[in-house]
Amino acid sequence: MRCRLDAPVLFVHRDDVPPYKKTGSTVRNSYFWALRAIADDARRYDDWAFDEVVWVALERMLTAFAMSGYLGYRETLLEFPPADRIPEALRPVSTWGEEDAWV
Repeated sequence: MRCRLDAPVLFVHRDDVPPYKKTGSTVRNSYFWALRAIADDARRYDDWAFDEVVWVALERMLTAFAMSGYLGYRETLLEFPPADRIPEALRPVSTWGEEDAWV
């Protein structure tokens, strides 16, 4: 998931947040609701915002869903711009993405 840091808030790109589908997979819908529950701002057509106080919970959730085997790495890995510093709390579930990925 493409993300950017505007300390102390992490923003996840609106196109990369998990979609909710009424008749969709239980795991994917649970993932959607779990992320939405800890987000500070999770509007439908906006980037989702996660304040620094929930980063530990976010890291644990992403790790748990990744380890379940039901979701792919692209859905559970945070991709930061190459020039950004990855916060310590999010390092286990983060990587650097493409320079121009955030469009």
